Amino acid sequence: MQLIPSCRFCGHNLEHTFCDLGETPLSNSYLAEEDLAKKEPFFSLHAYVCDNCFLVQVQEFQKPEAIFTEYAYFSSYSESWLGHAKNYVENVTERFALSSNSKVVEIASNDGYLLQYFKSKGIPVLGIEPAANVAEVAIEKGIPTLVEFFNASLAEELVLREGKANLILGNNVLAHVPNLNDFIRGMKILLKSDGIITLEFPHLIRLVEENQFDTIYHEHFSYFSLFTIEKIFAYHGLTLFDVDEIPTHGGSIRIYARHDVDKTKPITNRIDALRQKEIDQGINSIDFYQQFSQKVLSTKNQIRIFFKEAKKQGKVIVGYGAPAKGNTLLNFCEIGKDVMDFTVDRNPYKQNRYLPGTHIPIKNVEKIEEEKPDYLFILPWNLKNEIIEQMGYIRKWGGRFVVPIPELEVIS
Repeated sequence: MQLIPSCRFCGHNLEHTFCDLGETPLSNSYLAEEDLAKKEPFFSLHAYVCDNCFLVQVQEFQKPEAIFTEYAYFSSYSESWLGHAKNYVENVTERFALSSNSKVVEIASNDGYLLQYFKSKGIPVLGIEPAANVAEVAIEKGIPTLVEFFNASLAEELVLREGKANLILGNNVLAHVPNLNDFIRGMKILLKSDGIITLEFPHLIRLVEENQFDTIYHEHFSYFSLFTIEKIFAYHGLTLFDVDEIPTHGGSIRIYARHDVDKTKPITNRIDALRQKEIDQGINSIDFYQQFSQKVLSTKNQIRIFFKEAKKQGKVIVGYGAPAKGNTLLNFCEIGKDVMDFTVDRNPYKQNRYLPGTHIPIKNVEKIEEEKPDYLFILPWNLKNEIIEQMGYIRKWGGRFVVPIPELEVIS
């Protein structure tokens, strides 16, 4: 008899499906050539929604230590992401009067892509990054970085050793945390009495509206609305006092939090407006979540028909990028190396490896110019404008771009 999973926040039984994407490998488990002959582990990629707190989530099949101790994602390879980080630093420094007397801690600080901008302003920083290979790059930049997973226990150690933080930030980390309550409790422990927390994560409303099913993968344990994250933070004595809707990762939100007892930061109208917008769309009704699966199946059919027709015409299709989301999409849509010759990526760590499940080879970007494909299939569709600008030269031989989300689009 199969056990019913329980919600990682409130503990209620998870009986409602949000989206079932079948059996897939871990999306960041890129393969070396010698791995291709080995049996590859696949896990159920079934997203549920809790009918009590409305947190969308997948089960934990692998511990974070097995996923993130060595990681293939380096933030600094995206120019637009660097620009986003720099703008954030400028804005938050001015708004909250951060200075050389402040302390900024970033959780999941990656390769120092963001903290480098605080450091250049003379503001003391500390990065916390569990992936040793990624943290090493930050350390080489002169950014103090702990190679650790963040939790309440580490927060207590840091308070004793280094004191509390004026600003704690985390970009696209909350989804990667299986023990949400311990993680948020840790941030509360580490935060000064008048300090702030900012977190960025993809917005569940946008995921549904834009049919972003490929952002669901095993390494993303949870998917958040403002409605639900408010409940979670309130449980831990933290108040959300502001929110920004931002375009990154297909549509994200940045939340600003403070201790409940800190009355110096009033709640803005933006919080009330976005919460009401979510409620108007049905965020607190189980029907809102159960309609998503049909849209996903429709997009899968579109993608499969495109590949079938293009190959029938003898067209060459190659991919651009090797993001985790692309691996969800390719495995769910059953697109393999028989129809996509290869993909390319700017990240040297991924080059000369193979995508999990599909075994599509990952090449250097220069391979595009050599092979002159008919179609360039953009897997990190959230960066499509940046990629189309960079790769515009494929038009010289009549090459066209394909963007799969929210629905398949061919761009000349």
